[in-house]
Amino acid sequence: MMSTDKGASSTNNPLEQFVLLSKNAKGAAAVELVKQVISTPGVHVFGELLSMPNIMELEKGPNACYYHTLCLFAYGTYRQYLENKHNLIELNEIEKKKLQHLTIVTLATEMKCIPYSVLLQDLDIKNVRDLEDLIIEAIYSDIIHGKLDQKNSQLEVDYAIGRDTQPSNMGQVISTLQEWCDSCEAVLACVESQINRANVEKNRALKHRDAIEQEVINIKKTLKSQSQDTDESMATDSREAISQVGSDKTKKVVKTKGIRGSGKFWQK
Repeated sequence: MMSTDKGASSTNNPLEQFVLLSKNAKGAAAVELVKQVISTPGVHVFGELLSMPNIMELEKGPNACYYHTLCLFAYGTYRQYLENKHNLIELNEIEKKKLQHLTIVTLATEMKCIPYSVLLQDLDIKNVRDLEDLIIEAIYSDIIHGKLDQKNSQLEVDYAIGRDTQPSNMGQVISTLQEWCDSCEAVLACVESQINRANVEKNRALKHRDAIEQEVINIKKTLKSQSQDTDESMATDSREAISQVGSDKTKKVVKTKGIRGSGKFWQK
């Protein structure tokens, strides 16, 4: 069970085993460790190893070129290797290709679409075919994600792994992060303002709706009251009309009987 966890840890962080070995590696052992780490596939960050005391000791001794080479893989580019070979160790083909891949990563942080002309110059490659093969290898190695735009002779980068940050650049990193935090706070304040405005409008709309509903209720009550008054008035008028009709009929009957009786009296 423990060996499985250790293996998983090494897989997730391939540099970790070199950091552990560096604790006891001095002199020639430290030099050999540097050789191994710059040629090992999957190791693309080296800052943690550079900070180990036994590795830092190489900078001031006869093996300083190994320390500088490790720094190159951590922060530098293939062009810098060509310009400073006298301070660095000679790289084999595997190490050169790895440094070229890391150079593409550095260029990807500066521009999303990298022209072939820039890549050919910075990677010291003579033809486009070899350049595209190198880019495809970097993509399959999951160092970058992107596509070759052969029509426009450029590499379109969607993603690139992160590289180590030099201590001298930490101020710039902090400044960038602070700007990002300030922007986030500004956006958050704007969002909160919009939320408050939306809540005010919502409450206003709810009050307006309640007022309309209450007005509708009042109108219904008024109409119902008016309808009841109208019905009562109509019923009263009907009763009065019926009463009047009944009275007229009674008067007519009485009048008729009175006339008939009077006639009979005179006949006698």
